[in-house]
Amino acid sequence: MMIDIFNHFMPKVYFDRLADLIPDHVTLTAFPRLKSLIDVDARLRLIDEFDGLQQVLSLANPPVELVGPPDATPNLARIANDGLAELCARYPDHFPGFIAALPMNNIDASLAEIDRAVAALGARGIQIFTNVAGIPLSAPQFRPIFRRMAQHDLPVWIHPMRGPQFADYAGEQTSEDEIWFSFGWPYETTACITRLIYSGLLDELPELKIITHHMGGMIPYFVGKITLGFRQIFFGTSLRNPVAEERGLRKSPIDYFKMIYADTALNGVEAATRCGHAFFGTAKCLFATDAPFDPEGGRALIRRTIRAIEALEIGTVERALIFGDNARRLLNLPGATVEKSRLDR
Repeated sequence: MMIDIFNHFMPKVYFDRLADLIPDHVTLTAFPRLKSLIDVDARLRLIDEFDGLQQVLSLANPPVELVGPPDATPNLARIANDGLAELCARYPDHFPGFIAALPMNNIDASLAEIDRAVAALGARGIQIFTNVAGIPLSAPQFRPIFRRMAQHDLPVWIHPMRGPQFADYAGEQTSEDEIWFSFGWPYETTACITRLIYSGLLDELPELKIITHHMGGMIPYFVGKITLGFRQIFFGTSLRNPVAEERGLRKSPIDYFKMIYADTALNGVEAATRCGHAFFGTAKCLFATDAPFDPEGGRALIRRTIRAIEALEIGTVERALIFGDNARRLLNLPGATVEKSRLDR
């Protein structure tokens, strides 16, 4: 059994509501081209093409907080989460769970929606984005979100958020050649996680479960930059990072990065998957495809990602952990029988 823990869907009731709020948004003009993104029958057919595949659903872009003001987004999040939960209830063999969307421009409402989605709807965690309308997740106003998820003992999925308005150079107004997407999203993820680490979040909440999209962004590929900071070169030692000391971190920065979970949504590139797995290790890797965002409506992403995991030079037990056993335990899904000692190898 394979459990795809980071893919995207948009319930029709929510999609129709967006048409009233952001009628000219790319979501409304482009998303209908991918039938399996908004049509549940198309999504079911897609899943059935791959033997043993299940998907934990999450809401597709844009973030709820960018769709409306703080007094309107709580209802939008409820509509989205009710729609996702209804699909899971109707098709449990295809969708063993969903990730709740939040109105992050309204923290009190977000906390209430977390509790409702988990307790009443059976959400397996929450999805938030690397910034909230330009404000980093490490800002103090968002700390209650992480505390609440630690209390629920459920993961926080972090999705990159960066658009063309993030220019490539300071003298420009917009990004060109889709750099905001190809390279901006991995940077967003890396910057977000780094800021969270240096804010002391994982010292405060060491049991917090954070899942990063796209195998942690840049993290696995820049280990050398993580372990040798700029000021460390001049004012520290090989084992002393002055910035980490000033922030009061209890461990070496690299140790916190290794506490993060990473999904395998790398477009099925085998070399990148090997690098990510080498850094995070089997226990922290989770099968995900980013479906259905490819020209084949998700088929290429699923097919190539499966192939990339199968190409890893690991044993059958480890491969099973990545494909599904890790997710069952982390998300408290039925069938989570993997012993902790086995998972943490």
